[in-house]
Amino acid sequence: MSDQMGIFDVIYNCRAMRRIKPDPVPEETLVRLIDAANQAPSGSNQQNGRWIVVRDRAQKEKLAELNRRVFEAYVSVGGGRPASLPHQSDEKRERMVEAVRWQADHFAEIPALIIACLQVAVPIRDSFSAGAGAGGSIWPGVQNLLLAARALGLAATPTTFAIADRNAAREVLNLPEEIQPFCLIPVGYPIGKFGPVTRKPVSEIMRWDRWS
Repeated sequence: MSDQMGIFDVIYNCRAMRRIKPDPVPEETLVRLIDAANQAPSGSNQQNGRWIVVRDRAQKEKLAELNRRVFEAYVSVGGGRPASLPHQSDEKRERMVEAVRWQADHFAEIPALIIACLQVAVPIRDSFSAGAGAGGSIWPGVQNLLLAARALGLAATPTTFAIADRNAAREVLNLPEEIQPFCLIPVGYPIGKFGPVTRKPVSEIMRWDRWS
């Protein structure tokens, strides 16, 4: 049934699902997700996206500790987290934070942690960062993976908490210099039900021809 979802059904119902069952995801399903990610475009068709799927419990516990450190800083006083947003009530925002907290508490129990990386030229330019330049070659693959996961009934929501300390994450994952991590995607069967996303209306975020 999940394979019968149309592309627009998938897009409009790809809600962030952070509470994930510990049930294992079949290896062939995980390979299918990476294959879907690999179909995305990349700059100059370099096809330099690289993907690490972590299933080993010891590895997941190390990443869980890195994730926990950043989460605690995020929710602390002065941590930079917006208390509220114009388009999201305080109640909904608190529910989101509680879902992030749940994920932090159960990070090592999630069946698969997928790290999206790029293979880049070395030495790396000083201007290189996850937010500029080369990032355009990995984020389309991440979105493909998210949509494929939704079509297959899997929860998958990207986070950067566990790789925020890049040196520590690189050590855990044994990454060579030319492999740069961009985000981590916990994947598994959701606790709870999927539903439609809530977004600002197009009339609020779109302009024709110029900003006026």
